[in-house]
Amino acid sequence: MKLVVITSVLHGLHNKKYYGYAPYVDEINIWSKYAAELIVVAPLTETTITAIDRFYDHKNIVFTKVSKFNTIDFFAIVRTLFVLPKNLYLIFRAMHSADHIHLRCPGNMGLLGCFVQILFPKKNKTAKYAGNWDPRIKKPWSYCLQQKLLSNTFLTKNMKVLVYGNWKDLSANCHSFFTATYFEAEKKSFVSKTLDSQIKFVFAGTLSAGKNPLYAIQLTEELAKQGFNVAISLYGAGSEQEHLEAYILKNNLCEFVSLKGNQERSVLQLAYQESHFVVLPSVSEGWPKAIAEGMFWGCVPLATAVSCVPDMLGFGQRGILLDKNIAIDASKIALLLRHKEGYNAMQKAAFSWSQNYTIDVFEAEIKKMLL
Repeated sequence: MKLVVITSVLHGLHNKKYYGYAPYVDEINIWSKYAAELIVVAPLTETTITAIDRFYDHKNIVFTKVSKFNTIDFFAIVRTLFVLPKNLYLIFRAMHSADHIHLRCPGNMGLLGCFVQILFPKKNKTAKYAGNWDPRIKKPWSYCLQQKLLSNTFLTKNMKVLVYGNWKDLSANCHSFFTATYFEAEKKSFVSKTLDSQIKFVFAGTLSAGKNPLYAIQLTEELAKQGFNVAISLYGAGSEQEHLEAYILKNNLCEFVSLKGNQERSVLQLAYQESHFVVLPSVSEGWPKAIAEGMFWGCVPLATAVSCVPDMLGFGQRGILLDKNIAIDASKIALLLRHKEGYNAMQKAAFSWSQNYTIDVFEAEIKKMLL
């Protein structure tokens, strides 16, 4: 079987291997297990390979380079008009040769793929919508268009669209799905974490305004002001890093706030195991892997009620849904810290739920869609 993947993920080439963002590549490596040939249609740039990049491990991979584009200003729109015909042709050619078409949405390449796949109604297709599917929230027009095209059973045939969360009025094309990081073999017995020593928080994700790492720091800062022995470690890099460093220095938070940068999976896993809470006050999410990973290692999640997060947290039974109000959220956490039995019950509920979502289960579901 020839599997074609259409994605906006930026790729790099190093030692004759194609690299991309690790969570995405790890997942495609699972999809491609059942393909004799993997065709990747994506942008390719000269970039430095980092700790959060991974390479495709398929033995028969064909990489089709397309031009990245956007429409953020006039000059970008003009450039897009020039690269669009070639991109569409390359996507068409790849889809024409494929036995199974897989789209990664939302994204600019995913949008083009949504249009081109209409020309192949008889081919088997899947689409991973990795963003927030919630139809009630405001999204970029291109995201809304991708949702409409993927949901439309007249224009989009033989398609299974994998979405995060359970939403009303999903079309027959759409199926609730999940993602995973750990194998069944990596499971450990539940370990109740004590609150008698320093309370540790962990943030894992891009240091961007959308992920809101500053709020995670301010929340920890407020708890420290209330007399709690707390500390937070932030893993990741991004545009907000200098701002965060300045805030930490200005407010003398170095003793209990640390920026760890991008780290290997094993380092982050140890951080989850040693932490009491995993915090992610995002503006928007798809399936927040950091939350699911933290829960897998016994962290109580603190997250905003976006996308499928309320479902993941059992609407407050398996974690705390943040209001994005420092006083209110700190009060919720403080109440839990003063009632250790309540913390341990929530911790166990979060841990038990997360054990259902392993790579083994994930791969079994993918296999059903491909074979």
